[in-house]
Amino acid sequence: MPRSAAALGDRSRARYIERIATSEPLIQSILLGDAVEHAPVAILVADEEMRYVAANLTACELLGYERDELLRLRVTDVAQYQEARGDFEAMIASGELKGRTSVACKDGTELNLRHRSSETTIAGLPYYVAVLWPEP
Repeated sequence: MPRSAAALGDRSRARYIERIATSEPLIQSILLGDAVEHAPVAILVADEEMRYVAANLTACELLGYERDELLRLRVTDVAQYQEARGDFEAMIASGELKGRTSVACKDGTELNLRHRSSETTIAGLPYYVAVLWPEP
């Protein structure tokens, strides 16, 4: 079997990709992890204490932080508007929050973004995933 789908013809490539995409859960996790890491939207994951525990490349680039810097911050360090804590608590209570938000970049620039945030459970623990993208 060739090492990459690029080395195959169109039909063989399609079968190869289909076989990988429908194979074991570990491969699915790897594929999904890479897709999220390189997604064209910012994705941030926070814990119950509002600490960021994960961020994709787009989030880091959009906000101007290195990943290790961003993971030392809390939601309210980035969402600095007065109602940010209340919005986070409302999202926890309802399980979801969507709309527009304002975030502060590392250089102090303020961005107005659309977002959709919701709760998920990983290894039995609650986490909060926010997907953010620029206003059209």
